[in-house]
Amino acid sequence: MITLQEFLEEKVRLPSPKAIAIRILEAIRKDEDSFAELANIIKSDPVLTARILKVANSSYYGMVDQVSSPGQAISVLGTKALKNIALSFVIFDAVKVTQQGSFDIDLFWRRAITSAVAAEIMAAEVGFRSDDIFVTALLQDFGVLVLFLSCGAAYTEVFDAKRISGSNLQEEETKHLSFNHTEVGYQILKSWNLPDTICEPIRDHHSPKKPGQTSTAGLVNLADRIASIYHGKESNRRSIEARMLLNEHYGINDEHALELIDTIGIKAREAIELFAISPGEMKPFSQIMQEANTELARLNYSYEQLVLELTQAKRNAEQMAVELKKANDSLRDLALRDGLTGLYNHRYFQDALASQLESSKRYGHMVALLLIDIDFFKKINDTHGHPVGDTVLQEISTLLVKLVRNCDIVARYGGEEFAVILPETGITGAKVLAHRVRRGVEQHQIKHGDIPIPITISIGVASSESSGAEISRSMLITQCDQALYEAKHNGRNRVEVASGEMKEKSLV
Repeated sequence: MITLQEFLEEKVRLPSPKAIAIRILEAIRKDEDSFAELANIIKSDPVLTARILKVANSSYYGMVDQVSSPGQAISVLGTKALKNIALSFVIFDAVKVTQQGSFDIDLFWRRAITSAVAAEIMAAEVGFRSDDIFVTALLQDFGVLVLFLSCGAAYTEVFDAKRISGSNLQEEETKHLSFNHTEVGYQILKSWNLPDTICEPIRDHHSPKKPGQTSTAGLVNLADRIASIYHGKESNRRSIEARMLLNEHYGINDEHALELIDTIGIKAREAIELFAISPGEMKPFSQIMQEANTELARLNYSYEQLVLELTQAKRNAEQMAVELKKANDSLRDLALRDGLTGLYNHRYFQDALASQLESSKRYGHMVALLLIDIDFFKKINDTHGHPVGDTVLQEISTLLVKLVRNCDIVARYGGEEFAVILPETGITGAKVLAHRVRRGVEQHQIKHGDIPIPITISIGVASSESSGAEISRSMLITQCDQALYEAKHNGRNRVEVASGEMKEKSLV
């Protein structure tokens, strides 16, 4: 389990903001509102100019007169509003990516935009002044996006665990990762020099310090609940929770709460289209409520029947979550395993070696590598046929796993070649293990029917121990490959150590 700082330094895969984004960020950080400067920044990007004018002339703002220039848009909407609209567009464009596995990118942004609209409308409703609330709500779950893009498979496991346990997302993130998405979002956006008025509420919005008082974090939390009505499951229950919160914390009666939620849905749909995203199956709030009431009327069950059905539904949902987790685990495993041998594949080997070398550099540990080649494998295929050759590969794979340590990583490098990563192992330990593996294979008996098939292997050994400077993944593989070539060139069935390290060569 890595720390948040290690994740930010080693794992984050996110493009840097474009030049125009940096200029807008710099303008936002200034205390004074520079009308001309902001207009010039926007005008320097024709695409951004067109989008700003489309927003200014949309029904979202309901302007009577046509807005035809960034300067006019600023004078009508205000400098602060335009800064945040422009910032929303440039950050959206900076991290706009295609579909990532099971993570629905469009749904993420639909919910984020709906939340931003809800926060802006609710702030105006309760008389709370916050120039940054739209972009704050838009980016409240930015950390979720970063985590999916940077470590999709591991983060999918967090969501699987959340479905099964019923706990909230932050608890499962902390349990699996040692940090949560609000901390990730806060740190990334701080590194982009966004102001604290945006970053701090993003960090705190899931647990506002004063939930009963009006604050940016509290309004963002409320906006997220309202957005979940349109883009989550159990819309009716979420609607009831949001309306109770509106009444208890903001003194808004139920009739007016329903009107506000409906207005938010209408405005959100317009805003989503301004971001050039399809609203998907987003339904009007009135339709959501009508469908919920129709379903309740159709059920017409007694209280006891409802309890029984809900209990069974909960069991089914839990079982489905467990089965989904097993399926996801199986798919992840298939993506990382070689189909014939069951060993890790070449892709996993490359990633694992890079990770071990990074750990070696950070903590001063050593890491060693073995490259193994089955001697005269082509002759086995030519003599006995390829099915027998496949059987040999499978048996040798199983044997290699038995001969190495539990902490070692065995992979099929390609063809009849295998690789073994030896964490926290110097050259001496690597040599000892390599000789043990070579002898173990030589002594192992493989038969085709009653015909014995003698098998030997050649092994190249390399280690980060004596490289002096930091060694790269490609350099370590090259050294090890050269040592393997020497082992084959010098007669096979032997171990050779990469030049520059211990040069002893032995058959025993």
